[in-house]
Amino acid sequence: MGVDDLLDALTLFAALGCGLIAGVFFAFSAFVMKALTRLSPREGIAAMQSINIVVINPSFLGVFLGTAAACAIVIISPLLRWHAGAVYSLVGCALYLVGTLMVTVVFNIPRNNALARVAPDDPDSAMLWASYVASWTAWNHVRAAAALAATASLIIAASMR
Repeated sequence: MGVDDLLDALTLFAALGCGLIAGVFFAFSAFVMKALTRLSPREGIAAMQSINIVVINPSFLGVFLGTAAACAIVIISPLLRWHAGAVYSLVGCALYLVGTLMVTVVFNIPRNNALARVAPDDPDSAMLWASYVASWTAWNHVRAAAALAATASLIIAASMR
């Protein structure tokens, strides 16, 4: 297996990972967060706190961070040796690394950490929950769109190689 074959495999892996993560984030934007807002603030907070604990597992993190690692390698390849589809590789990997990974670290995780400190029975929890849902979901839309666009770009890159 040569370097080009390895890069092709990594590009495919990155595209599949981006697509899988896009689906997870789409599900949260399309119906999970909407379902949680139908619960009382106390129940919604408790449910989201549980989700934020359970999501830290090898299956999710393996795909989420494994895709980031693949993108980190794939994004370097056009810089070392230009190839057909290089622009699409660069764009797809940048979309995932910035629009998905960085947005998660800078925007969603801090909100999750703040929510973890909220007592669901606190009298101010309803206001905190409403603010959390609005901002977290808005940034989740960004993550879903970035991961989906990254998927498309990496598929194009792979088809051009």
